[in-house]
Amino acid sequence: MKQPSGEPAYSWLTYVQLLDSALPIGGFSHSFGLETFVQMGAVQKPEQLRQYIETMLFHSWTPVDALAVKAVYQYAPDEDWESLWLVDRMQHVQRAAAETRDGVLKMGRRLNQLARSIHPELPWEPLQTAVREQRCFGTHPLIHGWISYHLQVPLAMAVEGYLYTCTMTCINSGLRLMSIGQTEGQRLLAQLLPVIAMAWNEAGHLDPLEDGFANAPSAEIAMMRHEALYSRLFMS
Repeated sequence: MKQPSGEPAYSWLTYVQLLDSALPIGGFSHSFGLETFVQMGAVQKPEQLRQYIETMLFHSWTPVDALAVKAVYQYAPDEDWESLWLVDRMQHVQRAAAETRDGVLKMGRRLNQLARSIHPELPWEPLQTAVREQRCFGTHPLIHGWISYHLQVPLAMAVEGYLYTCTMTCINSGLRLMSIGQTEGQRLLAQLLPVIAMAWNEAGHLDPLEDGFANAPSAEIAMMRHEALYSRLFMS
C-alpha cells in the first residue's frame, strides 16, 4: 500500500508519543467492561486478566478496530473517502454497548483535537469536513489510522501500535481494580506483545468493509452491565 508523498519524514519517536499510556485522550477513564468482570469475580488474578486481554485481541480489537486502521491505508491512497467513512459508521453502530460507543467516540475526538494541535502540518482534510458533516463519527481507531498513515508509519506498525494502546489501557485498568503491582503489569505486557503480533497476523488479510467481526458476547454484556454496577471506579 502506498504511503503519502511530499510530506516530511517523521522520526519514529513522533509515533511513539501517540502510544504513551499517559496521552490525555480519556483512556484512563474507561474500563470497557473489565470493571464488571472484576466485581463479578471472573477476573481476579494476572493470568485471568491475560486471558481476558487475549480474548479481546483476537475477537474484538483486531477483527474490528484494527481494520479501521487498515481501512485508512487501503482507501486513502485512492481518495476513496466514502468507503473509509462507511467503515467508521458500520463499526460504530455495531458496538453493542452504548457506554462503549460513547467511550470510543470520545477518545477519537480527543485524539483528533490533540494531534491537530501538535501536528498542524498534517493534511487534516477531508477528515475534518466528514466529521463536521456527520459522514463519519471519527472514532478512536479511525483517527489513529489517519494520523499513522500521514506520519508515514508502516501499516503493520500502525495496527500493532493501536493494539498496544488497547492492551496497555486494559492493564492500567487492572492495576487499579485488582491486586496487581506495576512490576506484574509490565511482565504481563511483555508476555502479550507477541500475542498482539499473532492477532494481527491472523486478521491482516481481512477486508475492512466485508470481513470485520466481533465475537466476544460476554465482554459486550459486561460493558452493558457496567453502568448499573452498585459502585464504579470508571466512567459510565
